[in-house]
Amino acid sequence: MELKKDVAEALKGVLLPEPKRSLPQLNMVQDIEVSGERVKLTLALTALSAPERERVQERVRAAIEALPGVNEVAIELVERSPQELNEFDRVVAVMSGKGGVGKSLVAALLAIALTRQGYQVGILDADITGPSIPKMFGLKARPMGSEGGILPVETRSGIEIMSINLLLPHEDDAVIWRGPLLAKAITQFWQEVLWGKLDYLLVDLPPGTADIPLTVMQSLPLSGIIIVSTPQDLASMVVRKAVHMANKLNIPILGVVENMSYLVIPETGKRIELFGRSRGEEMAREAEAPLLGQLPVDPELATLCDTGEIERYNSDAFIAMSSAFIQALPASSRSS
Repeated sequence: MELKKDVAEALKGVLLPEPKRSLPQLNMVQDIEVSGERVKLTLALTALSAPERERVQERVRAAIEALPGVNEVAIELVERSPQELNEFDRVVAVMSGKGGVGKSLVAALLAIALTRQGYQVGILDADITGPSIPKMFGLKARPMGSEGGILPVETRSGIEIMSINLLLPHEDDAVIWRGPLLAKAITQFWQEVLWGKLDYLLVDLPPGTADIPLTVMQSLPLSGIIIVSTPQDLASMVVRKAVHMANKLNIPILGVVENMSYLVIPETGKRIELFGRSRGEEMAREAEAPLLGQLPVDPELATLCDTGEIERYNSDAFIAMSSAFIQALPASSRSS
């Protein structure tokens, strides 16, 4: 029994090159059998190319053979789909109903907040025609994969990302697809990407209440939705449509974030409501959910997003929103 524990511990040190996660974290270790000094491993090396599978097996064999009491190592490979290996504690969608309110920004900040709390987090960028998540995190590497699936790309702090922009030849290429193809792409990101074990998967939805949001809300096991709005009355009116959609589909709204709520003048500390009075509390009442935070217009944040350094961001407003967000989330049973 002790040897089996030692084997399981040793496998935690076998990391993939991208994302830098271990075989147990990706649910690739299907079984460990110990008989005397013989160890048999059953591995599902899904989404790895043939050469990469060989390299991983060599590293696994070396790690196990180095353990005291092991004289023989047998490795059996089994085929598993990514969907069979994926394990999510919670899936949370970030929705606005209207474009340009900072929904992707909020999704990124919430992922950063969870990561700083020690959770394993992923972002599924469902905004196929307007993906901005990779840019904010400074990601340019193409995902690894094979015919059996694809692996997400990892950010500096360990957030797993899958976005259409990571698959395009150039980040500014337009995705000119009709609704059914867009919806199919989201389904593939859910079924064919090997996320492994995640505490939270955040889904960054596109604006509106059409094909893609409907596909996500009907197909994915959502734990809840975060609504993003801005102070303008026009934005609030459109965002209410997203609230009504969530209610009709019986998906709980976990909270509301008001973005671009105000601007702080550095020299004086005075707050200016650039887009009119705050409607955050009003929107939260309509959604019957807590107001998680009011984010200011922050030039520093804009610069960090443009340079791919959003994970360095910190502010009082962000800390307050992060705390309220984590309190509002359904509890995750697993922390990394």
